[in-house]
Amino acid sequence: MSSFEKVCKLDDIPDGGVIGVEVGETPVALVRKGNEVYALHDVCSHAEVKLSEGEVYDGTLECWLHGSCFDVRSGKPTGPPATQPVNVYTVKIDGDDVLVSLSKES
Repeated sequence: MSSFEKVCKLDDIPDGGVIGVEVGETPVALVRKGNEVYALHDVCSHAEVKLSEGEVYDGTLECWLHGSCFDVRSGKPTGPPATQPVNVYTVKIDGDDVLVSLSKES
């Protein structure tokens, strides 16, 4: 059974944007598109910098350092130089609360 941790309010995440949070000691990037929130490991698999400092567009999160792009749903790289995916996590919205489980989504 997955355990979920409340990490923020839905309104804390800008629509079409990203914020970084911690779940325990794990850095997590939260991406919001309308009422949908996606959670990815907040460390680029290429350069080990925070993805939450990057930009969101067309369903991808772009790393600010070298431009690697990751699909927010799967964590798979969609653009070089990254070749390895980042973990994605399960998100629940409970009222206005955003909860994340560190259990891998897929």
